[in-house]
Amino acid sequence: MEKGSTGATEKTQSALPCKDKSDEDSCGPNSHNSREATCGATAGRARWTLLRQVLRQKQTDSPEVKQVSVRRFATFDLFRRKKLSAQEHCDTSDDQWVEYRSVYYPEYGAFLRDNMGPLKVNEVLNSFDNTGNVCVWPSEEVMAHYCLQKRHSFKGAVCELGGGMTCLGGLMVAISADVKEVLLSDGNEKSIQNVRRVVERNRQAGKFGSTHVSSRVVRWDCEVDISALEGHFDTVMCADCLFLDQYRACLVDAIRRLLRPNGMALVFAPGRGETLTLFCRLAQQAGLCVCQHQQYDAQVWDVHLKMLREGKQAYDENIHYPLLVTLTKGPQPVNQAQ
Repeated sequence: MEKGSTGATEKTQSALPCKDKSDEDSCGPNSHNSREATCGATAGRARWTLLRQVLRQKQTDSPEVKQVSVRRFATFDLFRRKKLSAQEHCDTSDDQWVEYRSVYYPEYGAFLRDNMGPLKVNEVLNSFDNTGNVCVWPSEEVMAHYCLQKRHSFKGAVCELGGGMTCLGGLMVAISADVKEVLLSDGNEKSIQNVRRVVERNRQAGKFGSTHVSSRVVRWDCEVDISALEGHFDTVMCADCLFLDQYRACLVDAIRRLLRPNGMALVFAPGRGETLTLFCRLAQQAGLCVCQHQQYDAQVWDVHLKMLREGKQAYDENIHYPLLVTLTKGPQPVNQAQ
């Protein structure tokens, strides 16, 4: 469940909402500094306005819409994307299959179904968040890379929430970590239809070993979905799932309920206005211990600093650089970011 609209870009924002650029982590209920609200929520609304107007062939005259009409920053270059030839996959449909292979851990790669066909107006406007049906967004890419880096830290059962059309992060855990099971989920049925095919393709390629990998629709606001999985997971993770105001509290509640007593959630998301701060506040109110990490990976941090040094207009750290927030039920967070 990500992250913008088709070809969506983001406005220029202020600096990252962190206390400094050191390698320290800010923990506890009073650790998140307040700041003025920026245009994150407005940008999110504008993306949906743009998508509606494009699909309905309307003019995009709104200044807000014009500012979000191009997806300006697409990747931290953590994975190489290779188009597969017809001989390399047995799918006889028109779907485009690609291989995503880690740049820094090249022994790990996954097959993804990259092209799901045109979006239908009714699906986009009436179904549960369609933004994950577009592409692999930067926060998902970063989370997948981090999961490879920390692959020896995972155990037991792992769930990705809101993984969109690929669930790349959870997929990398399933491929690289010694875990019993991985559940890949999203609230959108079209995303999960694609994920099922991705899982089957990678299973046929022998990518998962003995790990049981499954996929299903999980809506954070659906009691049936959440109660069926309550208390089951050692790790729950999600990438850039905080921007929809109406689902933020539901996401916090879902994470709290899905985790086992000593479990941990990994949440990757940019500051994007007040969205990250509001999420952390809700998590603290729900009794979760919140710890925010800025420098959690050397490669990602180097790309981030390079983009800032070069002054790339396309790169806005408040929108594009994902912070890592860890959530635990216990009084002391287990720091996986070190």
